[in-house]
Amino acid sequence: MMRRALAILLLLSLALILHAIGVQASTPAPVTVYYNRACADCLHYIDEVVAPLLRAAGYAEPVYRDYINEPANRTELLERSDALGVPPGLQSHLTVFVNGRFILQRHVPEHVVADLLAAPADAFERIVVYQDRMSGATEYVAWAFRGEPQTFPIDAPIGEYLAYLEEHGEHLLPGAPVEAERNLLPLVFVTGFIDGLNPCAFAVLLFFIAFLFTIQRTSGTVWAMGLVYIAAIYLAYFLIGLGLMQAVVLAGNHHLMARIGAWLVIVLGTINLKDYFFPNLPIHLRIPTIAHGTIQDWLKRATFPAAGVGGFLVGLCTFPCSGGIYVAIVGLLASQTTHLQGVGYLGLYNLAFIAPLLIILAGVGNRRVMHHIRLAEQSSRRWVRLASGLAMVAVGAIILIWFV
Repeated sequence: MMRRALAILLLLSLALILHAIGVQASTPAPVTVYYNRACADCLHYIDEVVAPLLRAAGYAEPVYRDYINEPANRTELLERSDALGVPPGLQSHLTVFVNGRFILQRHVPEHVVADLLAAPADAFERIVVYQDRMSGATEYVAWAFRGEPQTFPIDAPIGEYLAYLEEHGEHLLPGAPVEAERNLLPLVFVTGFIDGLNPCAFAVLLFFIAFLFTIQRTSGTVWAMGLVYIAAIYLAYFLIGLGLMQAVVLAGNHHLMARIGAWLVIVLGTINLKDYFFPNLPIHLRIPTIAHGTIQDWLKRATFPAAGVGGFLVGLCTFPCSGGIYVAIVGLLASQTTHLQGVGYLGLYNLAFIAPLLIILAGVGNRRVMHHIRLAEQSSRRWVRLASGLAMVAVGAIILIWFV
């Protein structure tokens, strides 16, 4: 009797196991689409290109997650990408996860998607394919989470990359590519310093320090108030950067924002060059005239709170002078880094931004030095505009050519 009961129990267990395997085998692999509902081209691409291919290959119907109207989906997308090890530089505003094995970033060519679905199971463990242009694309990027990402002409079959993996697989180390991050650090620091070579902020700082000397403040007080003033500029510019970063995230297309910012840098740099060669022509980069009186009124109070308010106003009002660099860098950070990394780089950028002001403050320990610095600032103002204009054009070109 006992043996018969055990035999029946064993048969039932085996039947349940086989049933579970059968159910699992018959369940289509999940597909999740993270997208911006405002992007009609994105939905058309998924519905007309990707979904039919997945359907023919036996995959489930896509589950759509709009991350603009439902911010929690944005958090979920970032967490999922980070957990799988997708580097920020290969993330786009349209992402399709196919069973955790294929990760399609924006408008991957149709023939590439078809070839991926037909590839042997042992060709790769996991792969991300990136093509971030809506139209006029000339290339795409493939990466199997080993070695460095490889770029191919837009009409090249994904088989070229799979052959590369088979040939070099044992020599490719796993992990995220680090070359872009290596290049990003010096770019952020240098552009922050260039952005800080700002005649608008220089002139107001020198006015403030000269005023403190005229009312017989000690050198220690001058330095302390100067530090409060500079710290307030840092805070204002940092908060502007956080706001820009959030706007770029909500806009979705990080690389497009970086490209727009890069072109804006070039335009603003050209205006600075115009101010050197043709200073009488209209359109200048300077603190709005309406703000000058308000800033000076606060600084003339010569108190620490007033220095803070004046510095904060200067930080807000100097943004139009050189904000193009900031927009480009913030867009670049949004496309190349995680959110926390981006905030860290933003802090570094702003430290570099205030470095020229700290250097000037360090040299104004007495009135004679202060007098010479003011003369030098007034006589070299056009040369500073020339140098900053050339640097801004160069920065914009570097971002366009090597980073986006």
